[in-house]
Amino acid sequence: MSIDIENLKRTASQVRRDIIRQVAAVNSGHPGGSLGCADLFTALYFHIMDHDPSFNMKGDNEDMFFLSNGHISPVWYSVLARSGYFPIQELATFRKINSRLQGHPATHEGLPGIRVASGSLGQGISVAIGAALTKRLNKDDKHIFVLTGDGELQEGQIWESLMFAAHHKVDNLIAIVDYNGQQIDGPNEEVISLGNLHDKWSSFGWDVLEMDGHDFEDIINTITKAKENKGTGKPVVILMKTDMGKGVDFMEGTHKWHGKAPNAEQTESALSQLEETLGDY
Repeated sequence: MSIDIENLKRTASQVRRDIIRQVAAVNSGHPGGSLGCADLFTALYFHIMDHDPSFNMKGDNEDMFFLSNGHISPVWYSVLARSGYFPIQELATFRKINSRLQGHPATHEGLPGIRVASGSLGQGISVAIGAALTKRLNKDDKHIFVLTGDGELQEGQIWESLMFAAHHKVDNLIAIVDYNGQQIDGPNEEVISLGNLHDKWSSFGWDVLEMDGHDFEDIINTITKAKENKGTGKPVVILMKTDMGKGVDFMEGTHKWHGKAPNAEQTESALSQLEETLGDY
């Protein structure tokens, strides 16, 4: 399949506008990590994954995605809406009373595209492993994708799940780490140093790849390579370098916009930097 890089860039710009508008409208949410992962989500949902917006909860015969760091829900909601899972206009209900678009993804309101509630950090890889093993039992050859934050790797459950996946040879699982070096209280290195993540994951029995989370060609080529791990008996992780707040100059590279909404003036400035390409909701 050929890669239409320019179209992906245009879509990602609209996704970033959606993120800013969602959090600004309710003065609540997590724009930093959402903006940083907009290119990955765009690549996954508009080029890489074999998925069906008509939505089968079991995910039979399609790729499945799980978001472990659930606080970056604005970016997920945007790509789900833009790829046809629910009406784009529903983005205007983000974090409002009785909305299906809660601050962290939830399932009890039946939002298409969401298969498990997330946001309690450290749990997503465990869930993804269960889904991957189910596909193996069902002889389903599709892949499971899971995204985790780098600060999230400070959770102990993560490392238990890595041992389990390697031991059980869960090679239809692709884990991606949003490696932006920032978490809510500051840089990772100041909170709890993550050390050499490449060597750590490798020592737990995983194959490790690295990619630029803002280069569509690199994203697609690296994930294509990761998919080739199926049949090797080894799970694979991609350490994805990103800039928190990517696309908005005053938000880039700092933890200060991890969970802070822009005011009216800042919102106007942010939107002026992001091209409206698909039409705002």
